[in-house]
Amino acid sequence: MLVRLRSKDGNFRYEFNPDDDISKLLEKILETAQDPDLSSITISNQPRGNEVKISSLKGQTLKRLGLNHGDLVFDVAKRPWEAVQEDPVDVYWRSHSGKIPRQRDSRFCKHALNGMCDYCMPLEPYDAAYHKEHSIKHLSYHAYLQKITPKPTASAASQLPPLNPLNYNVKVPCPTGSHPPWPAGICTACQPSAITLQSQPFRMVDHLEIASTEIIDRFLQAWRKTGMQRFGWLIGRYEPYDKVPMGVKAVVEAIYEPPQQGELDGLTLGWPWEEEGRIRHVSSLASTPLTVVGYIFTDLDPTPEDRTKSVYKRHPQSFFLSSLEAIFAATLQKANPTLSKSSPTGQFASRLVTAVLTGTEDGQVDVKAYQVSEQAVAMVDADMIEASIDPGIVRVKEEDRSDGSARYVPDVFFSYKNEYGLEVKKSAKPCFPVEYLLVNVTHGFPQSPSPVFQSTQFAIENRPGLEDQNVDNVMATLRRLEAPSLHPGSESYKNLELAKWLSDWHLVAFLETTQLLSPDDVKVMMRTVTSPNLLEDAGNIDPVLSTEGWQTLMTFTRESAPAPPSTSAPSGTDSMTDDDIPPEVYDQIAAEEAASRAATGGGAGGATSSSNIRICQYCTFENTHGGSDCEVCGLPLA
Repeated sequence: MLVRLRSKDGNFRYEFNPDDDISKLLEKILETAQDPDLSSITISNQPRGNEVKISSLKGQTLKRLGLNHGDLVFDVAKRPWEAVQEDPVDVYWRSHSGKIPRQRDSRFCKHALNGMCDYCMPLEPYDAAYHKEHSIKHLSYHAYLQKITPKPTASAASQLPPLNPLNYNVKVPCPTGSHPPWPAGICTACQPSAITLQSQPFRMVDHLEIASTEIIDRFLQAWRKTGMQRFGWLIGRYEPYDKVPMGVKAVVEAIYEPPQQGELDGLTLGWPWEEEGRIRHVSSLASTPLTVVGYIFTDLDPTPEDRTKSVYKRHPQSFFLSSLEAIFAATLQKANPTLSKSSPTGQFASRLVTAVLTGTEDGQVDVKAYQVSEQAVAMVDADMIEASIDPGIVRVKEEDRSDGSARYVPDVFFSYKNEYGLEVKKSAKPCFPVEYLLVNVTHGFPQSPSPVFQSTQFAIENRPGLEDQNVDNVMATLRRLEAPSLHPGSESYKNLELAKWLSDWHLVAFLETTQLLSPDDVKVMMRTVTSPNLLEDAGNIDPVLSTEGWQTLMTFTRESAPAPPSTSAPSGTDSMTDDDIPPEVYDQIAAEEAASRAATGGGAGGATSSSNIRICQYCTFENTHGGSDCEVCGLPLA
């Protein structure tokens, strides 16, 4: 007998015997479903309602269930968008209307103060005139969502998610079931439609904000010392952005540098990166959870005439992102989708930002930020495009019907204005400009920086030969911070210095790998050192100091401290201890030192005019270097 099946994946027809077990039907459902969840598969004899879990029908035959020749069975799919946990920034905007307020117009508003008219009523967040007036090229994600979402009605269609992810792959198997699957056969029901490349009307991220300039400076240090290009993952979070209606900005708090091999004109990078899970986990432990919001790489080349300036190579007459970089961005965006309640799949697009450090027109170094469009992601996913020798050109691949790598490429077009100002549509085969795939993202630094991490001094990972991350360096710094101090209230000062030093993403991420701290200790440390009021009180660091892992680390630090230099007496004399020195000798020495400092105009920790020795006012060590901190205790010299 013939049984018809209707599901979210299409309509299908199958031949069964009446005495076949229900498991036969389940096998057919699994063949046509994408990422099926066995525990959630239900069937019904009507489109809505009367659903029964197919697992509960195990052992029953089709005839016993009442299925006859020609019957239609509905595979009722779960609603994945309902269980999605969106990012906090999405939760925020869903609770706000996003309407753009306007002041009363003194020329046209004739109503009372508590009235409203067309001239002063708030605008919708997707108002075209407002965006044009403020030079906003793309709608924000939530403004676009409000624009395409139908007004609430009683119809079932209005309750369905309005966003449909693009898919340029051939549907396998064909929903009609009338021919063998691709590449053996294809029809209009399973082949993708022709593609017309166009500017994407929305963008998932409107602005890239670097929390402090030190983050970029530390990232650039490797290039400045070696001349080799660098790559890093941007660690941060998403926040509302008030410069764009219902805008979203990615705030970068740190840059993680994975293992890589830099070159003068590029780099070799391992992807997928092995430590992604660990880095995401450590970042999520912050007081405000962090995640990977994008990636950054350098493309810097010093000018021959002035090595302090960089070549201006990315501009409208050349390219902004090369075709290879755009395809790489599309691959990463596909792998990092955004959870959304407005998509039938529970996912839509990506907020992963591509940032480039490159030369400006005046030879300086600046950040450029981009995303690639959903069309670019779908074309890369369908294996339709590839990079070309010309960085500004994308090549469309040839169709391939071989069994191993079957590829169907529909017609692809792009439009442009010719010399007469007329809109002209042209075939994108064999190639088209990469700009048709790009979405611009603004960038900048905050006017009043308040980074989550207070320090950027610890060595950065995966910089062999430049910086080394090891426990010895950690303990050396801890010994310096633990050095005795004569400063009143030195314990509080010492704890604040320690708190500031610990508030470093690279340091916490490294300590997590040493096995000295338990997972709970790392959680306490990350949450404590990212607290907004960390440096307001010396006691705020106490939760870290009281953990068992920290006590173990400090025990190792004190036990590994080098022995103090011996003070053996000169040959031919007996050894003398401090107790053997009369008190009046101490008084005489102190008086002579005070008189010497007064004669030379020196202070408590000043240097004499006859030498460059500076005595630390805290530990009394005689410093001969020209730095601002004591070599022993690390505290400031007067």
